[in-house]
Amino acid sequence: MLVKRLLACKEIVAGDETRLREILNPEHDMRDLRLHYSLAHAIVRPGQTTLPHRLKTSSEVYYILQGRGVMTIDDESLNVGPGDTVYIPPDSVQYIKNIGNEDLAFLCIVSPPWRETDEVVIR
Repeated sequence: MLVKRLLACKEIVAGDETRLREILNPEHDMRDLRLHYSLAHAIVRPGQTTLPHRLKTSSEVYYILQGRGVMTIDDESLNVGPGDTVYIPPDSVQYIKNIGNEDLAFLCIVSPPWRETDEVVIR
């Protein structure tokens, strides 16, 4: 049985400036994970916006846990909050802005699993 504790996962600042804890990724985990996706927990602080970026070949799903934000994918923007699920197609320019007074926290599911070489930050 594999159980991972969120706070035991190393926090990093991703290329798009999201505070991220990678929970499961068969490309990086030492165990033989038979997964076709990766899972991470992300936080965007109040008033902050992630940098526009795209994943060249992977699709992504955000599941909002807490906070309020504006999600932008290509030319479309929508308000998101707890319980919302956002599908992000491969090669779409995306970013999210925290418009609330608390951390915007969400799960990121990436399929195929996230790889640094797949991500392009647009500056």
